[in-house]
Amino acid sequence: MFHLLDIVGTMAFAMSGALTAMHKKLDPFGVFIIAFVTAVGGGTLRDVLIGRTPVGWMMNLQYVYVIILGFGLAILFRKKFDKLRTSLFLFDTIGLGVFTLIGLEKGLTVGLHPVICIALGTMTACFGGVIRDILCTEIPTIFRREIYATICIFGGIIFFLLRKLNLEDDVLYLVTSLIIIAIRLLAVKYKWYLKAFDHK
Repeated sequence: MFHLLDIVGTMAFAMSGALTAMHKKLDPFGVFIIAFVTAVGGGTLRDVLIGRTPVGWMMNLQYVYVIILGFGLAILFRKKFDKLRTSLFLFDTIGLGVFTLIGLEKGLTVGLHPVICIALGTMTACFGGVIRDILCTEIPTIFRREIYATICIFGGIIFFLLRKLNLEDDVLYLVTSLIIIAIRLLAVKYKWYLKAFDHK
């Protein structure tokens, strides 16, 4: 289940990056680069911080193949994604839920404190999107009023609370990712925002 979620998250973020790049009218090479860094940016930062080098995608070409597949699907079916922003949002949300979980699990694997694990989960989920938005000249979603990184932190807390119930790992992974995805969908549907600071 963990490996499957990892693949799903990589695919989702690759497609999210590709759709953003196409929206910005980049050429195919630019679209591929944005897809790639969106998919692996957060995981690369996480692996460097915990001293796991070479980083994951360099050790397993399956991730590269998945990114290429996500890039190809986004290109081939771009006209099917008529509501581009909706498609981008859905792929980004799936990646957010899955990659938060992966960061949490990697932190636990190296014996880190739960607070640090939650920080790693948040970075894993958000940093690829930060790179994507910066390269596409957007203010990163994480810095806007949208509830984004906060959801990852909340999901991390839920993960550790559920872990105390001694649930099976597969159930724990699935439930945590679905909770994060559900909260993100509800936050957008009902326009839940963090209050921005007034510059005056």
